[in-house]
Amino acid sequence: MNDHPLKSQATKGVFWSAIEKLSIQLGQLVIGIILARILMPEDFGLIGMLSIFIAFSQSFIDSGMGTGLIQKKNRSHLDYSTVFVFNLVVSSLFYLLLFFTAPLIADFYNKPQLVILTRVLGSNLIISSLAIIQQTKFTIDLDFKTMAKVNAISVIIGGAAAILFAYYGWGVWALVFQNLIRSAVTVLMLWFFNEWKFSFKFSQKSFKDLFGFGSKLLIAGLYAQAYHQLYNVAIGKTYSATELGYYTRAKTFADLTAGTVSGILHKVTYPILASLQDDKDRLISVYKRLIRMTAFFVFPSMTLLALLADPFIRLLLTDKWESVIVLLQWMCFARFVYPISALNMNILNATGRSDLFLKVDLSKAPLLIIALLITIPMGVKAMVIGHVVISLISFFINAYMPGKLYGYGGIQQFKDLLPVIVAVGIMSFFVFISIFFIENYIIKLVTGSILGLITYSVAAYLLKIEELKEVKSLVRKVIYGDSIRKDK
Repeated sequence: MNDHPLKSQATKGVFWSAIEKLSIQLGQLVIGIILARILMPEDFGLIGMLSIFIAFSQSFIDSGMGTGLIQKKNRSHLDYSTVFVFNLVVSSLFYLLLFFTAPLIADFYNKPQLVILTRVLGSNLIISSLAIIQQTKFTIDLDFKTMAKVNAISVIIGGAAAILFAYYGWGVWALVFQNLIRSAVTVLMLWFFNEWKFSFKFSQKSFKDLFGFGSKLLIAGLYAQAYHQLYNVAIGKTYSATELGYYTRAKTFADLTAGTVSGILHKVTYPILASLQDDKDRLISVYKRLIRMTAFFVFPSMTLLALLADPFIRLLLTDKWESVIVLLQWMCFARFVYPISALNMNILNATGRSDLFLKVDLSKAPLLIIALLITIPMGVKAMVIGHVVISLISFFINAYMPGKLYGYGGIQQFKDLLPVIVAVGIMSFFVFISIFFIENYIIKLVTGSILGLITYSVAAYLLKIEELKEVKSLVRKVIYGDSIRKDK
C-alpha cells in the first residue's frame, strides 16, 4: 500500500487546518483584547451564563450525525439530506424551547436582562445548523483550504462589527451580534463554495444507521458540555457575573493554544484515522506520532503562557483584568494534557467504537461532581485548581482503552513524552530567571517569548527529539513543495 497519497493529504490537511485555526485564534485574540479593553468583565460574564444552554442545544442539533457521516464509508445524497432535515427541525425546536424558558433562565441567575439576551442569541442555533452539512463535506474531502478562507473572513467581519457596537456603547450586545454576524457570514460563504444541493428528503433507514452511531456521541457530547460549562453555571450562580467574566477570559486565553492544536488535529486526523480503521499497524503508527507531535507544541506553549501571564494580561487587557492572571496560570496546566486526551478519545470514534467513547467519558462524571462539591465554597481559584487535578486524572482514564486495544496507554505515552517534558523544564528555568528582575511589561513579554522559543528549540535538538526534524521537514515541504523530492 502506497503511503505517499495519505502523507500528502495529511500534510496539506494539517497545514490548511493550522492556517484556519491560527487565523481564527489570532483574529479572536486581537478582537477579544480590543473588546476586553472597551467592555466590562460583567458583559462577558452574562454571555458565559448562557453558554451551557446554547452548548447543550447545539449538541442535540448535531447529535453526532455529522461525525457519523465522516465515519461512514459509503455515503449517499439521501444520507446528507436526512441529516440536513434533522438538523433544521431540531434547531428550530430548541430555539423555541430557549425562547419560552428564557424567563426561567433569568430567574435562575437573578438577571432580568437575560430574557431578551437568550431569545436573540438563541437564534444562532438555527443559523449555524444550516452549515453543518457543508462543514462535514469539506472535512470528508480534507478541503481545509476553503474552510480556512471562510472562517477567517467570518471572524474578521463579526469581530469588526462587535468592536463598532462596543465603541458606541452597546455593551453586552456587541458580543451577541458578534456571534450572530459571524455565523451568518459563515453559512452564506459555505453555501456559496459548496456544490451540494439541499433537499428535504428524509430516510428512516439512513437516520437509524447514523443516529445509531451518533447517539452515543450525543450522550458523550452532552456530558462533555456539562463538564466544560458546569463551571460557568456554578460560578455565575454562586458568585457574580464579574467573577464569571474573569473565569471565561482566563479559559479563553488558555484555550488559544490547547484548543487550537486539539481542533486542528481532530479535524484532520479523524477522517484519516477513520480511513485507516482496517489497517491496525498503520493506524497505531500514525496515532503514536500524532500524540508526540501534539505534546511537542502544546507543552511548551502552555508553560510559556503561564510564565508570562502577568505581563500578558496587564499589558494587553489593562489592570482591570488583574484577577484573570492567577486563574490563567492554573488554567494553562488544566489544559496541559487536554489535546492528548482528545486524541486518545478520537481514535475510539475513528474506529467505530463510539460505545467505548461513551463509557470512558461517563466514567469521569463522579470526579467532576466531587471536585465541584469540594471547591465551590472555597472560591473560583480553588475551582480552577480542582480542574487541574481532574484533568491530569482524566488523561490516564482516557488513555486506558487505547492502552488495552492498541498497547499504547498512559504509562507508555508518558515515557515517549518524557524528552519533551525535560525540554520544557529547561525552557522554564531560563525564562523564569530572565524575566524575574525585569519590571517593564513589554520587555518582559518579548524577552520571555524569544528566549523560550530559543531555549526550547536548543533543548529539543540536544535531546534529539524527532518531532523537531519533522517540523523542519514540514516547513520545507510547505515552502518548496515537490521541488525537494525532485532534487533528491
